[in-house]
Amino acid sequence: MKRQGLWAGIALIVLMLGVGGYGWIQQQLSVSGHGNGMSGGPIELPSTRGDFSLAQLEEDQLAVVFFGYTYCPDVCPMSLAVVRQVLAELDDTDRERVVPLMISVDPERDTLERLAEYTGFFGDAFIGATGSEAQLKEIAERYGVIWRRVETPESAMAYTIDHSSSLYLVDREGTILQRVLYSPSPHGLSSALSETL
Repeated sequence: MKRQGLWAGIALIVLMLGVGGYGWIQQQLSVSGHGNGMSGGPIELPSTRGDFSLAQLEEDQLAVVFFGYTYCPDVCPMSLAVVRQVLAELDDTDRERVVPLMISVDPERDTLERLAEYTGFFGDAFIGATGSEAQLKEIAERYGVIWRRVETPESAMAYTIDHSSSLYLVDREGTILQRVLYSPSPHGLSSALSETL
């Protein structure tokens, strides 16, 4: 009897987490999906390569922009690993045309030094950038990106960040050429780049 009660309790917790996660996903889709709130535009931030600006890109280059944070346990390293894999599959000419950019939405912990170390795990081509809360909010709003800080006082990390997890293919003017939904598979990004390059 006690075991049935325990399993019922676990099932209820899983259901509640599932409903909460579903609500979060729906919020993401309603805010940033299907072109809503995605005007794009300039990105100018301090970066691991000095002051970064999309305007620095060559005419034939594009940036693969990802919003995340270095303490992210799963989505961020998986997304950057996908970018790394797709870049490795490109020929040298096309690879030179793609600039992978991670924008941290955790400026409290993600210093440029930490971002340099983190992005370095994925390859020399990767650039890490961050800015003030005000700068990040302004850029994120234009790109339809949402994030929220979730306090976890029982954890050594103190907080985590729930965040949108799409990749954006962006030109030097900040035009969003493609938005690629999160996937642990490289196929979506590969296809988007093949259509865009």
